[in-house]
Amino acid sequence: MLLYHARGMLDLSPPVVMGVLNVTPDSFSDGGRYLEPARALERAQQMLAEGAAIIDVGGESTRPGATPTGLEEELARVLPVVRHIARHTGALISVDTSQPEVMRAAIDAGAAMINDVRALGRPGALQAAAATSAGLCLMHMRGEPQTMQQQPHYDDVVGEVTGMLAERVQQCIAAGIDPGRICVDPGFGFGKSTVHNLELLRRLRELRISDRPLLVGLSRKSMLRQLTGRDADARLAGSVALATIAILNGASIVRAHDVAATVDAVQVATAMRAASVGH
Repeated sequence: MLLYHARGMLDLSPPVVMGVLNVTPDSFSDGGRYLEPARALERAQQMLAEGAAIIDVGGESTRPGATPTGLEEELARVLPVVRHIARHTGALISVDTSQPEVMRAAIDAGAAMINDVRALGRPGALQAAAATSAGLCLMHMRGEPQTMQQQPHYDDVVGEVTGMLAERVQQCIAAGIDPGRICVDPGFGFGKSTVHNLELLRRLRELRISDRPLLVGLSRKSMLRQLTGRDADARLAGSVALATIAILNGASIVRAHDVAATVDAVQVATAMRAASVGH
């Protein structure tokens, strides 16, 4: 399976890891660590050495309860880091944003993918993405970060998430976007309880839409606090377990903070998946 982006294409026939690089002061697990471009570059180089196929740069915290980031602030956080990484590495850079202005500027600065938790739902975002050749990740989120975890309810979480993502994919195609540029993300933890998250993970194969790749973000998520009782910086084992299950259930891209361990888990799970198909 291939995912086309602004610099070519990414082969997802073996699943890959997307490394998380938050350039925010308040992200739930690594906020404030990589605000300076030099520090961010060092972290990106480390993740690339550990096997990350994509570096996902984000300037807005979307953790539960997070307050919105202004446009100028997000641009000031993201663009210097994207330029610095693009200048000094051959990394495939994704920009984690919902703002059309940030999308355009980041692609001009050297990013090749757009990862949007709001699935290009903000005014102008769909048009901004369509005007580029960037790869696109469309994520499902119910509500906004400030309120999304306040008693989320679904009658059929898999059906409702699939329906929303399928609608967004069709809107992208109608706007002239090649479906080969699109992957989808069920949005674990974004307006979903632990029960919802586990049901989505168990039935992940049912979320495949127009045969587009599935991206999952399960790393250090708050569901692991409920499942294991551990704080965000002590959730490596749980995150690796979730990544393994996701690959076995059909994921093509795993977004992770702990790249080296996740790459190992993805490789083992991929071999197991291939062995299962062989039999």
